[in-house]
Amino acid sequence: MKINPGSVDILISAVGPDQYPETGLSEIALSGRSNVGKSSFINAVAGRKNIARTSSKPGKTQTLNFYDMDKKFVFVDVPGYGYAKESKKAREKWGAMIEAYITERETLRAVIQLIDLRHKPTEDDILMYDFLKYYEIPVIVVCTKMDKIPKSKVQKHLKIVREALEFETQDTIIPFSSMDKKNLPLVMQTIADHIE
Repeated sequence: MKINPGSVDILISAVGPDQYPETGLSEIALSGRSNVGKSSFINAVAGRKNIARTSSKPGKTQTLNFYDMDKKFVFVDVPGYGYAKESKKAREKWGAMIEAYITERETLRAVIQLIDLRHKPTEDDILMYDFLKYYEIPVIVVCTKMDKIPKSKVQKHLKIVREALEFETQDTIIPFSSMDKKNLPLVMQTIADHIE
């Protein structure tokens, strides 16, 4: 599956079901910690530098951002978790918004959970994975920032992620770098497998 960078658009930043766009396309949600590199990942898949704005300040995404990926599918970027500076009330509001989308959206085909390959998954990463498994939602774990780890240690880090999540074999785990687009074809193929 190839994406034409010129045909990628942000459709809407939604806060509730009444604002979700009805495109007729399959949706793939993106979840992950606030600074895991979701915007960079979207830009890498889109082949564009700034379709998703990257920020040095974590916790910038506070809405569900819907991206039309060349009419092939829709990426839905959900607010990052684990950002402590936001108030408990704000975090609860996001939590409810994410839960409503993930559990009720009929066009959702899978969730890409982004985890920083350099570090052991956090408690929030594990909770999110368990939440998705509870609702029987297919999970594609994409381990970001692979370029920051020596090649010889990638498998060791993947093993740490698998063990921490108690990873289920029917899910997919892919080490990835938004910098050099390492494993982008595998990411695209995995998305294609879920939306067909």
